[in-house]
Amino acid sequence: MIAGLSAVAREVVRNRLVAVTEEMRIALQSVSGSPTVTEATDFFTGLYLPDGSFATMGFQVTQESPPVGGLIRHLNSQQKVAVRPGDLFVGNDPYIGALHQNDLQMAGPIHWEGELVAWAGVMAHETDMGGMDFASWSPKAREVYQEAIRIPCVKIADGGEVREDVLEMILAATRLPAALGLDIRAFIATINVARDRMAALLRRYGAGAVRGVMEGMIEETERVTRARLRAIPDGRVEAWDFLEHDGHDNRLYRVDLVATKRRDSLVLDFGGSSPEAPGFINATRAGLRGGVAGAVLPMLGFGTAWNEGLLRPLEIVAPEGLICTAQHPAPVGSATVETIWVVGNVTASALNKLLGCTPEFLPRAQAASSGTMATFNMGGVNQFGERFGLHLLDPLAGGSGAHVDRDGIDAGGPPWVPMPGIADVESNEQVAPIRYLHRRLARDTGGPGARRGGRAAEIALTLSVPAADALVMMHGNQVPNSIGQFGGLPGATVRHRVGRRALARGGDWEELGPKPGRLPMTDADVYEVSWQGGGGVGDPLERDPGSVARDVREGIVSEHAAREIYGAVVTGGEADLEATTALRDRMRRERVGGQLRPGTAPVAGGRPLGPSLRLLRLDGEWCVVSPGGNVLSRGSTAWRAGAVRRPFDLEALPGGHWRLHDRLVATAHYCPGTGTLLALDVDERGAAPRDDIQLDLPS
Repeated sequence: MIAGLSAVAREVVRNRLVAVTEEMRIALQSVSGSPTVTEATDFFTGLYLPDGSFATMGFQVTQESPPVGGLIRHLNSQQKVAVRPGDLFVGNDPYIGALHQNDLQMAGPIHWEGELVAWAGVMAHETDMGGMDFASWSPKAREVYQEAIRIPCVKIADGGEVREDVLEMILAATRLPAALGLDIRAFIATINVARDRMAALLRRYGAGAVRGVMEGMIEETERVTRARLRAIPDGRVEAWDFLEHDGHDNRLYRVDLVATKRRDSLVLDFGGSSPEAPGFINATRAGLRGGVAGAVLPMLGFGTAWNEGLLRPLEIVAPEGLICTAQHPAPVGSATVETIWVVGNVTASALNKLLGCTPEFLPRAQAASSGTMATFNMGGVNQFGERFGLHLLDPLAGGSGAHVDRDGIDAGGPPWVPMPGIADVESNEQVAPIRYLHRRLARDTGGPGARRGGRAAEIALTLSVPAADALVMMHGNQVPNSIGQFGGLPGATVRHRVGRRALARGGDWEELGPKPGRLPMTDADVYEVSWQGGGGVGDPLERDPGSVARDVREGIVSEHAAREIYGAVVTGGEADLEATTALRDRMRRERVGGQLRPGTAPVAGGRPLGPSLRLLRLDGEWCVVSPGGNVLSRGSTAWRAGAVRRPFDLEALPGGHWRLHDRLVATAHYCPGTGTLLALDVDERGAAPRDDIQLDLPS
């Protein structure tokens, strides 16, 4: 019992705290005029303990759960700053707690009878916060001073009175003062709603009881998370991913994770990642924490409240000066869509490998989803002679990764945006002088597998004014970030191009790379892009032929891809089962050099290592057994040495939807007895094979 509260009253308070967070969301979206907030929910609202631990949050961007807490912790460390009732603090400094400068934060203390009980926090992406380039993404920046204004932690309201001088200073830096000013007013309204609702709760139950419930919510989530970790076998898993081009040169950067699970805790070691870059793709340590949280909350937090309790069993290890722990004054303006996004990819991949080795969690194991955010911003003067700005959130419509037991969701988006949304075409055309030529799902973009990844969307657009400037950048144009799991193939890489005078005859089309940067456009030009699909799970040759035929009928997969990737012969919209069986048998034999070598070990029982491999005890020794009954390893789960290893040409797959950076290669690992694809690794040329799952074996 908490401060005299019964179990029923405690549950009432808990639900009321969650409702306060939801009312904060409603207030923010009701006042803001930005499609980023109102349509795409690129924001965060939550309640925090006085020490900066978040106790509640909505179903918004999970990467944004720690940053406001970083602002509060920074404020707590500044002894010279007095915190009084009615105060409001703003910040956006990635070297203090923000993800990047576009993410403006506001925190307001909640007092009761002279005591600081909690904080209310809000954060949202702002289209422009100043800097070298419109939208504050500055591909040519070499230090943070060339990027958007940085606000460490400034009091914008003093005792309930807005400081107009501070507000004026912030608005002076942006190209869109009206839009930013409205969002700041929306932030203030959001905090005021939280204070009003919390006052009613505190008046009825008292500060000790309310704070006790908040602390109890965090403790309960921590208990659930630790129990789930105890159910997962001890050991080590590895995950890695890449991003290309730092804004200056097309260098390849690695985000490398070794996750070690022991009992009820998890150590995430990013020490193998690349050194920080000279360009704007870096993340600070705050960004690293945000990227980890972005994956941990949806992957481990299913069915429980999302709060600080999910992060307490984790230890994040990384030396300073890496691409994910950049040091001042390294530029960090695009951190959220570059390194932080890739940190989320590898964290999700590692967690899903652990889930895939746990019988009760195996159906939850998932391939990578929407592995990149291909940013498109546009700015200039509209038809009314007014400055406009657009941060296009359509790229959130990448495909989600397949699960072990079901296909991914078309345009499902990344896992750290649990309720993804993009503006209607008409809404975007209303706020900016653009005109869509199409927005649709792209065929053959989902990662092939026994369970197929979700398709990505694709768009084509032009201008409805004579000229404007686009700012275009991404990773994942030459890196398949939506990696498959357990033999599944990755989702398609980003493809984009610009057609000069394409609305007239004889237009010239130019394929674009990952960081085109500033892209002047006219109303005769067309920009086209398709995003990354979700990764697949399991060997594509294991997919049910009837499901492949249905995919062909519905335009999800082409007949050519059905045959060449899935080994399925589809005629007249139906699968030819006899021809499919013969084709798949030939393809499996070709994979292993012509001769299948079935083993004699059992293929059932034991512990799963994903949907295909089993960890079995044979003759007193733990062994990894393939679907063909082949013993791939003895005395460890390092099974790759026992598989058939072959180069895999991703770029030769039908449709040309996959591209690889010239420093990357793909390598397939097959079962010797069945030719089943067990894993597809994408790594740097010359890199030794990595055994990504190394479990501690029972004695």
